[in-house]
Amino acid sequence: MYRNRLLAVAIVFFVSFFRFASADLAPQAEKTTVVNVIVRGEIDGGQVALVHRAMEKAIESKAAAFIVEIDTFGGLVDAAVQIRDMVADAPLNTICFVKNRAWSAGALIAIAHRHIAIAPGGSIGAAEPIPTTEKTVAALKAEFAATANKSGRDPRVAEAMVDKSLGYPGYAAPGQILALTDYQAVKVGYADVVAPDLEAVLAHFALAGAEVVTFSQTWQDKIVGFLANPTVRSILLTIAFLAILAEIKTAGLGVAALTGLAAAALFFAGQWLTGLGNWLEILLFLAGVGFIVAEMFIPGTGVLAFIGIICILGSFFLSLGANLAALNVLAVSLIAAFAIFLLLVRRLPSSRLWSRLILKDAETTQAGFVSAQDYSEYLGKEGVAKTMLRPAGVAEIGGIQLDVVSEGQFVPQGTKIKVVSVSGSRIVVRPVV
Repeated sequence: MYRNRLLAVAIVFFVSFFRFASADLAPQAEKTTVVNVIVRGEIDGGQVALVHRAMEKAIESKAAAFIVEIDTFGGLVDAAVQIRDMVADAPLNTICFVKNRAWSAGALIAIAHRHIAIAPGGSIGAAEPIPTTEKTVAALKAEFAATANKSGRDPRVAEAMVDKSLGYPGYAAPGQILALTDYQAVKVGYADVVAPDLEAVLAHFALAGAEVVTFSQTWQDKIVGFLANPTVRSILLTIAFLAILAEIKTAGLGVAALTGLAAAALFFAGQWLTGLGNWLEILLFLAGVGFIVAEMFIPGTGVLAFIGIICILGSFFLSLGANLAALNVLAVSLIAAFAIFLLLVRRLPSSRLWSRLILKDAETTQAGFVSAQDYSEYLGKEGVAKTMLRPAGVAEIGGIQLDVVSEGQFVPQGTKIKVVSVSGSRIVVRPVV
């Protein structure tokens, strides 16, 4: 009897032990993670940097969903296109929660998501570009239509948000730009659900209880937005170009070089922090600087400096997008830099490199150089036409044969003539009566 009890206790002990051990060894279910990024205010480079930072975290953590909570009247189209590309190409379940409104550039970002939720009283659309030209409307309309088609929505609705001449039956007459309210967006398939808050959005997409990691704009993002501003970038380019010209002129003071490098670093920083940087642009710029430095120390004719400038221009062109707009920005910055440089050039010391690039020698009158022979000494003298003047020909004056021209009439050979006018190398004669 005692043995049976002991055996029962042993069995219970081992069963409990193995249950405990198996519970410890069993893999723990990973908690579902959702990345939520809050985009409020003007769409600019700072918002691009914010979304890029949040997207990297979402991909790294293999988030169950990437939610952009948006409330904006619009902003820069190029910034919106950059966010649109990130969202549309993301290997994640993307959801846009239109908190209040997603107008203009915000509408493009919203329709790039696989799903859209909209808050009660929210709206989406009103994306007519400013300035409203045929070219800008056509380009943005195509961008909206392609984005809507990629996310499985009716492209005609997206086109009507940009081009008011189209209209959309039942929602906007031709001549009116299309903007959809919350219930209208659901009805035309531009929103999956009307949801009052993020919790309701998560519940609708079976993500209730998920761990939400929220990203909002920081002061670093605002600095990036400032650096990515087109006007600021143009100013930085002007400073960089001016510094290059000044360094070539002075070669060795170092102040211009440091200023140019700082401006270029800030220029490229805006690209890298928004996730759009490319090593090719940096390498081209550094190669260009290297060629210019080499020209300063290696005897030459300015070829290395020319190659260096081309490399630097190429790096900026690629960084700006390698398009017509990039050429415009480069042209404006170069013209501004040259204008400022011309104002400063007399105050800057000259370098050996500058001396090789710029011709300093001049053939002056004081040095005995003249632009043409002085024939004024023949004025009033007489001679003989050695050839027929028709009206130009050759005459002999003071024993010297000269090219002359009559006052318009033909003068036979052997006629006695007199010089009546001298202008430069032009000698005018008339027959002596």
